[in-house]
Amino acid sequence: MSRYFTAELAALEPYTPGEQPQNRQYIKLNTNESPYPPAPGVAGAVEQAAAKLALYSDPESGALVRAAAGWFGVQPGNILCGNGSDENLMLAIRAFCSKDRPLAFSDVTYGFYPVWCQLFGIPQAVLPLREDFTLEPADYYGLDQSRNVGAIVIANPNAPTGLALPAEALAEIARRNPDAVVIVDEAYVDFGGESCVPFVRRGDPANLMVVQTFSKSRSLAGGRLGLSLAPEALTADLKRVKYSMNPYNVNRMTEAAGIAALADRAYFEQNCAAIRATRAQTTAALRRRGFTVLDSSANFVFARCPRLPGGELYRRLKDRGVLVRHFDAPRLADWLRITIGSPEQMQGLLKALDAVLPPQD
Repeated sequence: MSRYFTAELAALEPYTPGEQPQNRQYIKLNTNESPYPPAPGVAGAVEQAAAKLALYSDPESGALVRAAAGWFGVQPGNILCGNGSDENLMLAIRAFCSKDRPLAFSDVTYGFYPVWCQLFGIPQAVLPLREDFTLEPADYYGLDQSRNVGAIVIANPNAPTGLALPAEALAEIARRNPDAVVIVDEAYVDFGGESCVPFVRRGDPANLMVVQTFSKSRSLAGGRLGLSLAPEALTADLKRVKYSMNPYNVNRMTEAAGIAALADRAYFEQNCAAIRATRAQTTAALRRRGFTVLDSSANFVFARCPRLPGGELYRRLKDRGVLVRHFDAPRLADWLRITIGSPEQMQGLLKALDAVLPPQD
C-alpha cells in the first residue's frame, strides 16, 4: 500500500471475490451464477436503453420500482434498488450501525459483512453457528439490549452452507429485538427458501427488512442489480444514505434488464425449478461417492469428502478444468461450495471427481 493510505484502513481485509478466469475455459461452479441466460426479453430491453446513455438514469429507478412492487405485492415506498444487493446491504449497515451500535451476524456466513464493519468502523457481534452449521434463533433474542446491536444480518438461505430457517423464525428474531433492525439477506431464497417479504407487506415487524438480488435466479450477475424491501420509514433511511453516496446507482441498461426479467415469470420459474432438480440429482450423486452434503435450499451445495482435504480436492479439480469455491477458515477448510450449473456441467464435475478421488473403502 502507499504511504498515503489512511491508518484507519491499513488493517482492512478486503472481501475476496470468487475467481473470474479470463484466459482458460473452465466448468465454472465457484460464484453461484446461473447456468442459464437472462429472460428472452432482456437483451432487447437493454439495447433500447443503450440509445439513451447520454442521459443520467432515474435516481429513483421509478419504472423498476413499480415493476418490483407489483411482483412482490408491496408499495413502491417499500423498495430501494441498488447496484447489486451488496449496495443495499452496505447502505443498511451504514444506516443502522455505528461505532457504538454493533452489527450482529454468524461466524459462518457471507464474507462481506465483516468487511463493511471494518470499512465503517463498526464493531462486530459474531455468534457461532451450531456444530452442524445450523443457526439457533434463540441465540439472537435480545441482542439489542445485551449487546446494544444496531442491526442483525442473517443470510437465509445461508452462504456458504445453503441451510435455511422458516420465515417465522426470522420474524420472531425481529420481534425479540425491537430496538435493532433485522436484515434478511435473501440472495438465494428463490431456490427453496421461505421469503420474509410477506412480513414487509404487512409492515409487521416494523424493524424487519429483506434484501434480494437479480444475480442468481434472474441470471443478471453481470448487470449488478439488487433491491431492499422494508417498511417505508426504513427505506427512507436507506435513501438518505444512498443520496449521500451514489444517487445514480442503477444505470439505464440495468434498470431495463430488471424490468424485462420481472415481466417473464414463466421463464424465472422454469429456471428455478431446473436448478432445484439438478441440485437434488447432484446431492444424491455426491453422497453415493461418500461425500457429506448439507441439505441446501440455495443454488449451490456445501460438501466435503472424508478421503481428501478440501484444499487438495479444490486444486485437483481446478487442474482438471473445474472451478469450485474453497474457504480457508478453520471450520470450513474441509468443505467445498459447489454451484449448481447445468446438467452437463454437473456431469463434468462428477467425471472430474471420479478421476481425482481416492477409492472408497
